[in-house]
This record gives sequence, structure tokens and C-alpha cells, in this order.
Amino acid sequence: MPAAASAAAAEKQTKPTIVLVHGAFADSSSWNGVIPLLQSQGYRVIADANPLRGVTSDAADLSALLKSIDGPVVLVGHSYGGSVITNAAEGNPNVKALVYVAAYAPDAGESAAKLTSQFPGSTVGTSLSPPVTAPGGKDLYIDPAKFHAEFAADVPQAQAALMAAGQRPVTEAALNEASPGAAWKNVPSWFVYGAADKIIPPQAHAFMAQRAGSKETVAVDGASHVVMVSHPDQVAKVIQNAANTVG
Repeated sequence: MPAAASAAAAEKQTKPTIVLVHGAFADSSSWNGVIPLLQSQGYRVIADANPLRGVTSDAADLSALLKSIDGPVVLVGHSYGGSVITNAAEGNPNVKALVYVAAYAPDAGESAAKLTSQFPGSTVGTSLSPPVTAPGGKDLYIDPAKFHAEFAADVPQAQAALMAAGQRPVTEAALNEASPGAAWKNVPSWFVYGAADKIIPPQAHAFMAQRAGSKETVAVDGASHVVMVSHPDQVAKVIQNAANTVG
């Protein structure tokens, strides 16, 4: 094999796999702007389908996926997905970095709801439609009429309308379930969030990042809760910075 080809193959082997975990009121398509930017840099990317049923069960599903991946992993979570990656990474030595994208980074015993209410500014409580009773409990949705203004204010209205129509519900129990673990205590972390986030208060993001000893914290000026949709380049850059430390 020519030296250049051998070097390229070696680099590809040492690059971590990047696993993206969406949050509540979203699906894997919320990473569509970020994925090609990472793939263009030679990363294998997996956008996990988060069930949104409960922190423990969702983390178990993600943990099973992680065990099927050979080599190092950079684990990325958005919103409630942050609670999931915080627990799925526990006990998995292949997870080398955690990236929180407008995401919860709970300590053991904390829930997403608790962290949201700990700081002023969240409008999520007044943005929800009436709960839908389902076999797994009460399913929560963002009111489509409020989705653009409260959830995705810096996304074009037509795109926000598509996101609202395709949103996946989270159970009320999942948002109130206490986190069993806190992998950020042992795994290096990076944080990026919108400075105009109306779902998780920016103060909460700053608090969680500082508490976790974040290697890099980026507050994107004017960005909403879906910063990975409106500013995929800046989010991809933080993920790449985390990935560059792995090897």
C-alpha cells in the first residue's frame, strides 16, 4: 500500500465514532445539518433514535448500541438527550468525550425538570400542549402554534413548522426521572448552547458546564434551543474539538 494511502487508512482507524442523541420534541433529523460536516472530516457518524421513554431505559438502549461499536466514541446529546448520554457512558471505557448541545448534564439525583426550574427563564411549561395519555404514561408535545417562537425561534418559520409536525413526544415521567449517574465526573466534557435558549435557561447551561469542568464552553449569540439546526457549523466545530482529543 502506498505510504499516503496507508497514512489515510491509519487516520481513519484512529478517528472516533461520533454518536448523536436527539432530545425531546425532536428526532434524529435534527442533526441533519451537523452530520455532513462531520462526515466530510472522515468521521463515522451514528444518529441514535432516542425512545424518549425514561432516563434509565433510554440510557440502556443507547448503552447497547455503544457496546456494538469498536474503538473510541464521542457521545453527543441534545436537550433531554444529555441526561441519556450522562448515564449511557457510565462504565463504558470506549466513551472518551461527552458533548452537551443545549443539553442537560445532571448530577446523580437530579432530573431535567429540576434543572430547568432551578434557574429563571424557561417557557417550556407554558409551551406544552395538553398531555396525551399513552400506555407508557403521559406523552408531552410542544404546542405547534408555539413551537417556532419558543423552541426554534432562529430557524425559518417553514422549517420550524416541519419540525413541529414531526416532533416526537417525551413522557412526563422521563423529564422528572432522577439521573442515576453522572458520567461527566469521569469523562471530559464540552458544552455548546444558544444564548437565547427559552427551553433550558442559559444560566442553567453555564452552571452545568462550570460544574462539569467543561473543556470548552460556547454560548452562540442569539441561538435558540435547537442550536444544532440553526448553527450546525459551530456545533460541529465543538464536536470536532472534542474528537481531536481522542486517540
